[in-house]
Amino acid sequence: MSLTINVIKDKVLSDNYFILRNVTYEIAKGDAPPIRHIREVYDRGNGATILLYNRHKKTVVLTRQFRIATWMNGNTEGTLIEACAGLLDDDEPEICARKEAIEETGFQVDQVEKVYELYMSPGGVTELISFFFAEYTDAQRANAGGGVEDEDIDVLEIPFAQAMEMIKTGEIRDGKTVILLQLLAMRNIMS
Repeated sequence: MSLTINVIKDKVLSDNYFILRNVTYEIAKGDAPPIRHIREVYDRGNGATILLYNRHKKTVVLTRQFRIATWMNGNTEGTLIEACAGLLDDDEPEICARKEAIEETGFQVDQVEKVYELYMSPGGVTELISFFFAEYTDAQRANAGGGVEDEDIDVLEIPFAQAMEMIKTGEIRDGKTVILLQLLAMRNIMS
């Protein structure tokens, strides 16, 4: 089934930190008459996320940091526990994932496995996230982690079983992290 999309207006509302656009378009399916939509689209660039795991210790490395958007939407502390992640900027997804791992967690990982590319909020955000796994060892710790410049990131090494329980209790509510932890569970790597 073919779609015909005709953009009528594409106006930049904000180009402060990321780009927010107001888009008016018509979309028609097959021979049906077009339907007009007006949407705001937030372009924050594409990103990569990586879950570090140690099958021998049965642990994962996660981060905790303040996220203003969650605080504004009822997360009273404003912090989230997450797999490390970042925007690609000009890097390829795997390079970004490796860079974020060492900056945020302090671990310089060897082999990484790309598992997905997913749109996380396609109703209004353009971002496509590349998902990775990497096994880590204690010997791969290159620094304390914690992020760069204006980041204030806590590094958490958590037993995998506890991380899975934290999803059930709502302590872990970040979508990309839940997806990666559940995929790790499905693969029986940590059992």
